[in-house]
Amino acid sequence: MSAERNGGTAEFRGKAANLCALAEYQRGAVVSRTLIDRKIGTVTIFAFDEGQGLSEHTAPYDAFVQIVDGEAEITISGAPLTARAGEIVIMPAGAPHSLRALKRFKMLLTMIRA
Repeated sequence: MSAERNGGTAEFRGKAANLCALAEYQRGAVVSRTLIDRKIGTVTIFAFDEGQGLSEHTAPYDAFVQIVDGEAEITISGAPLTARAGEIVIMPAGAPHSLRALKRFKMLLTMIRA
């Protein structure tokens, strides 16, 4: 079983790691790396190049977003907001939401499926 399927990335378990270095920016792309993947939830780091984003979608659980670098526009139920490094946003379960990089940004996404 791979490290990813066994609950996340094993190379830094029990060690300190630089969160921002776990997903590098790529020109014109969205990069993601799952850090923890369990039945009860996931923790994923994303890196969005400027102008990149995720189209509108919904999730059956609350999504906790922590912006760790840059600046994003997050739209929840049609209402846009700007989130910057050091800020958090909780996207409510069932609410349509989308994300767009106003500047390159990185976010940590935590989903708890309970």
